[in-house]
Amino acid sequence: MKHSPSRPVIAVSGLHRGESPQSGSAVIESLRARLPEARYIGISYDSLETGLYSCDRDQVDAAYLFPYPVAGPGELLTRMQEVHEAEGLSLIIPTLDSELDNLLTVQSSLGEMGIKIIIPSRRSLQARAKPVLDLLGKRTDVPVPRTFTANDPATLADYAAQIGYPCYVKGALYDARLVYNYAQLHEAFTTICAVWGPPVLVQEAIYGEEYVVGGVGDGKGGLVCQCAMRKLLRSKLGKAYGGVVIEDPAVNDIALRLVKELKWEGPFEIELVKPAGGEHHLFEINPRFPAWISFPAKIGCNMPAYVAEHALGLTTATPSRAPVGKMFFRHSEDVVADIADVARIITRGETEHTSENALPAYDAQEQWPRMRASQ
Repeated sequence: MKHSPSRPVIAVSGLHRGESPQSGSAVIESLRARLPEARYIGISYDSLETGLYSCDRDQVDAAYLFPYPVAGPGELLTRMQEVHEAEGLSLIIPTLDSELDNLLTVQSSLGEMGIKIIIPSRRSLQARAKPVLDLLGKRTDVPVPRTFTANDPATLADYAAQIGYPCYVKGALYDARLVYNYAQLHEAFTTICAVWGPPVLVQEAIYGEEYVVGGVGDGKGGLVCQCAMRKLLRSKLGKAYGGVVIEDPAVNDIALRLVKELKWEGPFEIELVKPAGGEHHLFEINPRFPAWISFPAKIGCNMPAYVAEHALGLTTATPSRAPVGKMFFRHSEDVVADIADVARIITRGETEHTSENALPAYDAQEQWPRMRASQ
């Protein structure tokens, strides 16, 4: 049963808020602050994503399991059509890098179904990819740590010898490991390839203060809004667990130059490292909202709400600048769920927090183990 067309139905992915948090729950929390009347649908790839069972402020109204992105655009479109038939989707906000290629492929089909999607162009996406980030840095005059790409550990080790240890071993989409010798490099290469496949990158390790910029581009080279922050606390995986809003002309200028060159449309996160006495180096550009995006939303800079309202054709105003000096700290808490909710999403491929609108049983028992094995 589709919901009222006057009530937006917004689908968001990336619902895990564990040790390496995804940004979907933070996006929903921000959206609910401004669009409480909307219905929020979770796009999930794992029945144990914590956002499926969290509290009211970031909880989805319903969630549906999807095939892992490795299954390709055809499987994605089939499942999206099923969910759209049940929900009447208005808008999709993806928050996982691995989804974007498939979504770009089916974007026109989604548009024919009346589903809007917030996603950068394929050109923009490819131009900021990790293997070619140094080329972007040269075009924008932004230093980038030396980076090389390889498909086998021996070649990667040769590049590491040129860079010098310690260095980072990174997947093209996810994962980054600091290694100090060949044995650790080989182990990192094997682990990353087993999960994400080749190529694998080796990158010069640069130490210094770390900065992040979350923002929204207009697709024409302009920067609609942004929040720049210096990391104060980091997890062992390098994730921001505490930060403070800053006003740094050099950081702002880098963000403007990159967005202009890429003609970036939609949300992004720029990561920078500034060694003592040196310049800011571009570490990477993530093509989605960061996991800390609900922090600026709480202090007047609600970028997810702006993006959603703009896409839906609603009246919106450009978010205010986040006040300099405001800080955030990540806080862990236990989430209470019922085993019946977990069982439902495992066996049926969907769950919801009301009794209405259930899809016919989805072959989750066969789909999800197969997709996980192929990953």
